Parts: sequence; C-alpha cells; structure tokens
Amino acid sequence: MNESSTGDPLPAEPSWRPVSRSRAYELVVDRVEEQIIGGALKVGDHLPPERELAAWLEVSRAAVREAVRTLEAHGVVRSSVGSGKGAGTVVTAMPSGALTRMLRLHVALTSFPLVDVIEARVMLERTSAALAAREADAGHLARMRAPLDAMDDVTLTREEFNEFDTRFHVAIAEAAGNRLVSDMTIAIRESMKQQVLSGFRGAEDWADLAEVLRGHHRDLLEAIEAGRGERAADLVEEHIRYAYARLPGLRAGDR
Repeated sequence: MNESSTGDPLPAEPSWRPVSRSRAYELVVDRVEEQIIGGALKVGDHLPPERELAAWLEVSRAAVREAVRTLEAHGVVRSSVGSGKGAGTVVTAMPSGALTRMLRLHVALTSFPLVDVIEARVMLERTSAALAAREADAGHLARMRAPLDAMDDVTLTREEFNEFDTRFHVAIAEAAGNRLVSDMTIAIRESMKQQVLSGFRGAEDWADLAEVLRGHHRDLLEAIEAGRGERAADLVEEHIRYAYARLPGLRAGDR
C-alpha cells in the first residue's frame, strides 16, 4: 500500500480497464460506478476527457457520451461545456429527490407482492417514528401538525385527505434525522400513494374510516411530541396495518 509522508494511506487512484463492446455504454457506467464505490472518484472529481476515457476502456466515444447521459440522468455526474474548474464531467452528490424518485419508480414497476411492500413500509415507518420522537424540533412538529389540522375539515374530498395524509407521513420521515431512512420511507409511501387513494375512493364507510385515521394520526403526533419513541413506532405500525386491512384493493390478500 502506498503511504504519504505522514504514514497515512494515499487515496486510491482510478483504474480503467477495457470493457466488452456489447452494451458498451452500460459497461462504461459500471466502470465509473466501480471507481466511485472503491473511493477512487469522489464528489467534485472530474471524469477523464471523453477521448481519453474511450481509449482507456476501448469503446467508442458515442458509448462514453451515452454513459455520461445515463449517469447525469441519475444525478451521479454533472456535465458542462467551456473552460475552467467547473467544466467537463464532474462527480456530484445525488440529490435526495433523485434517490427517492428512483426508489419510488422501482417499487412501482417491480410488482412486489403487496405484503412485501406493507412489511417494508412498517419497518421503515417504525424507524422514522421512533427517530422523530427523539429528533423532531418545533419546526418539524409544526410541519406534522399542519396537515392534521387540515384533515379535520370533514368537507375534504378523498383526494385532498390523501394528500394531507401523505404530507403528514412525509413530515415524520423528514424529522427522523436519518436521510437514508427518510428517503426510503418517502419512496415507499409515495409509490403506494395512488393505490391508497383508490382504496379511499372505494371505501363505503368513508366518514367513519376517515375519523378513525384522524384519531390514529393525532395519537401518533402526541407520542412524537412527548418523545415516546417506542410508543410512536407501535402506533404507526397499528395505523398502517389497520389502513391496509380496511381499504378495498389494499388488503394483504389482494393482488
């Protein structure tokens, strides 16, 4: 291992190996990901110029351009023309929104069994609720309370109720203080948003159901405000399982 004058290990240097010509751009993406995961490329580092990278990987420049477009769409790199420090293709930190969007689409498109989605949501929201009870400040609590106050309006449409319901759960996730847990929680919640809305629309006893859900939310907020993490985790699990058991088309046995 190479060491600096202080005895600390030197950062790894990127190592570019040629790739197969089939699906070349995907394999270029793989090579870039290898460098990022291995620590050789970090946020702010530049990728080699297109011509050099194509030569090192033994692919066409078109394959490199397509790979860069793919990575840019995923929020991994940013490309800009011109000269200066910011020009070229630079490794960037993926915005939370990009990660959430990819997770949401993956969950929505993969057709996971509903029971798997429910269990994943329960695990994530238990964690979010417990962390929120420990980490939430006055601003977080205000953002949780606002949608609950709005949901007290009995004249809300089911679509409006669903929107405020989503905002409440998202506010809890954002208060958790763990960005990865928050992003995953929001992605799962958002991936099921339309199905939950369909369940709301199909509920024949809507007024009674809405009142029960409002009560669940108020109890959950109270536990979070009181800093009772385990209680908050139990309440959010009970709430999720109750909703999925009651809403048409969302019961664990439905497909």
